[in-house]
Amino acid sequence: MADHILISSSDERKTPLLPLHQPPRSLVHHFRSLLALKNLFIVSGPLSCMVIFFFVDLGGRTSSRNMLAVLSWVFLWWITEAVPMAVTSMSPLFLFPLFGLASSDDVAKSYMDDIIALVLGSFMLALAVEHYNIHRRLALNITSLFCGDPLNPPLLLLGICGTTAFVSMWMHNTAAAVMMMPVATGIVQRLPDGDSAHPDVKRFCKAVVLGVIYSATIGGMSTLTGTGVNLILVGMWERYFPQEEQISFSSWFFFGFPLALLVFFTLWGILCLLYCSKNSGKALSAYLDRNHLRRELELLGPMAFAEKMVLIIFSLLVALWMTRRLTNDVPGWGALFHGRAGDGTVSVLMATLLFIIPNKKNQGEMLMDWNKCKKLPWNIILLLGAGFAIADGVRTSGLTEVISSNLDFLRAAPYLAIAPLACVISATITEFTSNNATTTLVLPLLIELAEPMKVHPLLLMVPGAIGAQFAFLLPTSTPSNVVGFTTGHIRIGDMISAGAPLKVAGIAALSLLMPTLGSFVFKTNKQA
Repeated sequence: MADHILISSSDERKTPLLPLHQPPRSLVHHFRSLLALKNLFIVSGPLSCMVIFFFVDLGGRTSSRNMLAVLSWVFLWWITEAVPMAVTSMSPLFLFPLFGLASSDDVAKSYMDDIIALVLGSFMLALAVEHYNIHRRLALNITSLFCGDPLNPPLLLLGICGTTAFVSMWMHNTAAAVMMMPVATGIVQRLPDGDSAHPDVKRFCKAVVLGVIYSATIGGMSTLTGTGVNLILVGMWERYFPQEEQISFSSWFFFGFPLALLVFFTLWGILCLLYCSKNSGKALSAYLDRNHLRRELELLGPMAFAEKMVLIIFSLLVALWMTRRLTNDVPGWGALFHGRAGDGTVSVLMATLLFIIPNKKNQGEMLMDWNKCKKLPWNIILLLGAGFAIADGVRTSGLTEVISSNLDFLRAAPYLAIAPLACVISATITEFTSNNATTTLVLPLLIELAEPMKVHPLLLMVPGAIGAQFAFLLPTSTPSNVVGFTTGHIRIGDMISAGAPLKVAGIAALSLLMPTLGSFVFKTNKQA
């Protein structure tokens, strides 16, 4: 039989098509494909789990050993990204029942609670803001306001960073970085590039990109919705200490916003010192002025009804978040429902209005429809659920007691050194793995340490969670860093030169505020 099918034509030469039988691949080729790095990463999770399960003894604590085995599987897959993060985040749903750690129903409940509802609702509102270009209009307004006449580079940088931080307060910091980076690069693209560019222009481009990615992280610290880390902290506090007063949106804001403000102005000072010289205004004024920004703003046209309604709903949501619970003397509107309504309640309620109110553009069309929600970041939502499930498993299995017994040196730390020490531990780990994974790993250990140290758990938990957000040194530390690194305007050296002093300043700010403002907001002067 011929090896090829031939096709003939009076006008064309005979042309061979693809062979019917591919030559067999060698065993060496198959062996090499099996040893591909991704396959090794995939195998590493189950393999480490089995090694711990069969060969590790934790003093007869079977549940603790099983939990450690499951943790090794999940964290190895998270760190190596052997499978998509969302898939790894679902693995507790089958690993916990198989290893006898919890029933499938108990694990599944961790994936939907008031905090997850808070995230769902806020993400839907963020999608509405993005869909109607409200973030771009806001950025252009604030940036043109801060541009100055004549051009003032430090003031313009303050406007760009301030806008990014404000946007990041109300949506996930990665989403804020993704939304604001096109605005920042739109400004940078007006400037000359390459060898012909003035050194001051090149430095200002670096400052803009670094300012956006770091401001997105800093802004997210100030509210519960700004980053998944804060939500993981609140969720673990509710699970470990259900009898204690829970952390509300407003109570976190009263602590997080002043902290973020201190770190933000430190960032601005560092960027101005490193990248804005005295002559940068002259070098930039030929390419960038307030008129350019105003022309872009005019192209957007006046605000439509749909944009105004989204802004009203968004403002109403923030107001309801801030007033649900105020003080012990002024309970807020949540008292009307006897504490049954949470921040997630109003988040989903306001998001529902987006599907009811018409946009007045097309007949029968609402502000949002479900097709526009296909971009919902389910990977973040599933990651939060996995974090809560792991927190429950670590607590009920007794694994935290086993691990904390090996951290005796921390118990002798002076009171004023507790917050910075917890922060430094998280801030170091977070450079090598995601901030959510760092928080999920570190917080249960810090909770277990609080009792023998005779301190309030939040005195350790809050610095541990905030330290996990100080991922300023490497592009891979957090997705928002990747967003800036892919623009090509910054290098790892730029991130280290600006990020190292920013990390130190952040730890110092936290060390100052946690024993002072933190003791007032979280009542850490008494033991839980």
